[in-house]
Amino acid sequence: MEDIESLKKYLLTIHPIRKNGYQKEEFRKWLSGELRRSGWRSHEERYGKYNGSVNVIAGDPDKATVFLCAHYDTASRMLVPNFVSPTNAAAHVAYHFAAAFLMVVLALLVAFAVSFPLNQPHLMLPLFVILAVGLLWVSVYGPANQQNANGNTSGVLALLAIAKAMPHNKRVCLLFLDNNERNLLGAGAFRKKHPNAAASALFINFDCVGDGENLLLMPSKYSRWDEELLSALEEAFPEGETVHPKVLTQGLVYYPSDHKKFKFHVAVCACRHLAGLGYYIPRLRTKRDTRLSLENISCLTEGITRFIPIYLSEKEA
Repeated sequence: MEDIESLKKYLLTIHPIRKNGYQKEEFRKWLSGELRRSGWRSHEERYGKYNGSVNVIAGDPDKATVFLCAHYDTASRMLVPNFVSPTNAAAHVAYHFAAAFLMVVLALLVAFAVSFPLNQPHLMLPLFVILAVGLLWVSVYGPANQQNANGNTSGVLALLAIAKAMPHNKRVCLLFLDNNERNLLGAGAFRKKHPNAAASALFINFDCVGDGENLLLMPSKYSRWDEELLSALEEAFPEGETVHPKVLTQGLVYYPSDHKKFKFHVAVCACRHLAGLGYYIPRLRTKRDTRLSLENISCLTEGITRFIPIYLSEKEA
């Protein structure tokens, strides 16, 4: 655990922001060294100037049965906190609709405040359009968020902890994905380059696993029918005293992240719970995203190191 504590401190102090090309490159140099010291050889896959993504892969993607994934890029600062509720799609959609509506209203008010005193009504519409587009642009491509402990330094730390705890296995591949914040470009490029793996292998994606005592494991609609997978997850992730893993196989689950690019997947995130709302992830893309629970990382590491041999043995049987 001391090694993981040191990795956490290093990530949060030396590589807290991984948004521009230089920041990502420096992080990847460090990452390759850590993987090598853990017994995993890694290489980079680049997907051209138009895509702009650089994924880091430890293992052989053409031989792997299980891919453990996390995106390493970080996001821009949003004007309002990003709200995610995996088990309450209505609340998720309503919040983001309201946030977009507020930005439109703000743009409209500013356009009116400028054009009305000048007695130039013809300026209002073009000014409104410029402001509305500008606000949306800032939300996606604006200044980097300075604190990214949960989103997604937590996923990166979880993969590194697993790499240190689990001996190299040719049927397992570690996948550090780029450009999650740019419409999942890194995951999409990997799927295009490795179509067979993307269509048949199991992808377990760690995204925002550091803030919340409820550890949600959410199989895709195709993976929900895989009894071997579900039994292996239940056995590998028992109920804990402080961290509570939950395998969700019923009801509507919506969690937007890189796993969406792969048919058979399990999305993993940590959530808090509020009566009437359900599970939710707080503080994303704000300066308050500072919590990264080592108890969560420990639970994931122990769970995955139990899961891999159980799942692979069942697949071979």
